[in-house]
Amino acid sequence: MVSISTSRSWVEIDLDALSHNINYLSSLLKPKTKFMAVVKADGYGHGLITIARHCQRIGITAYAVATIDEGIKLRKAGISGEILILGFTHPIRAFELYKYHLIQSIIDSKYACELSWCGFDIDVHVKIDSGMHRLGFDVNDIGSIEELYEYNNLHIKGYFTHLCVCDSNKRSDISFTKSQINSFNRLINKLKKYNDVGKIHIQSSYGLINYPEIDCDYARIGILMYGIKSSHSDYLKIKLDLSPVLSIKSRIATIHHLVKGTKIGYGLTYQVTKDSIVATIPIGYGDGIPRQLSSNGYVLVKGQKCPIIGRICMDQMLVDVSRVKNLTSNEVVTIIGKDGNNEIRIEQLALAADTISNEILCRIKKRLPRIYKGGN
Repeated sequence: MVSISTSRSWVEIDLDALSHNINYLSSLLKPKTKFMAVVKADGYGHGLITIARHCQRIGITAYAVATIDEGIKLRKAGISGEILILGFTHPIRAFELYKYHLIQSIIDSKYACELSWCGFDIDVHVKIDSGMHRLGFDVNDIGSIEELYEYNNLHIKGYFTHLCVCDSNKRSDISFTKSQINSFNRLINKLKKYNDVGKIHIQSSYGLINYPEIDCDYARIGILMYGIKSSHSDYLKIKLDLSPVLSIKSRIATIHHLVKGTKIGYGLTYQVTKDSIVATIPIGYGDGIPRQLSSNGYVLVKGQKCPIIGRICMDQMLVDVSRVKNLTSNEVVTIIGKDGNNEIRIEQLALAADTISNEILCRIKKRLPRIYKGGN
């Protein structure tokens, strides 16, 4: 069994924070709208199975994944309810969709034909392209969409689209998002005259917060469920009461006393400008820490900010701990999370690394054990 006391570095997952976030976000939903937990990409790096099981324990009955293999893992782990595959599944795997009762997204006419040809009864949601131009039927191509009802073994259980700039408060982006919503709704209203459209969903995390007037059957909640934003600059219409679920910790492996002028690390790119105390921390880009944080980030040691110096290595980094008193090896180091009165949020790391929080989460490697807390 993995324990904090024996790990070089580790990820801590606070399931009580996850419960809080789900309950809070659920309180913002319309009365008939259900919470669909997005657990793709290993539950945004938090651990697919444990996150989904906890969601199920607190009442979630619908999940979104990216791949069929993620869906199968959930079924084998005892997850019931609806599991929607948002991405492409090769038609040759149609039997597995049927066997594990997975809902497949239909992304175009050719794909629908190939999936139907396999001969298995499959529940599907139809993906509508309302302007992102990634996957889905053109929102204006009602003829091709209505042809889907001719496939007797493809059972249409819903329609959905994705809002691609709903995290922005630019006037042009707001206008574009509203046009996406309106064009999708017009399509659904036309289809309803002659067809059963099933369950409708438009909102993602930012769609829920910034366009709360949308009233659908589901809201697909991903990044905000984990208590963070994709980017520090993302627009949110209201202040949210969310708690980050994930933190990353390491420990001091060894401590060096270096004299002024000493150069350190790969390429000797950093030179200490005064006599310094430098700690080696056993975590690096091989664990998912962005190399862009080299001499461009900090960690927390005993609640104090300590700068990362020199180039981050695959398995280690160097940190200036000169200001911290009475340090010894094994002292816990916070890479992401709270320590005392200070906190390093993942949005800060993403900003420094010129990326988004989602990518940082997806980078976190399996060799960092997940330590789960709370959640009974």
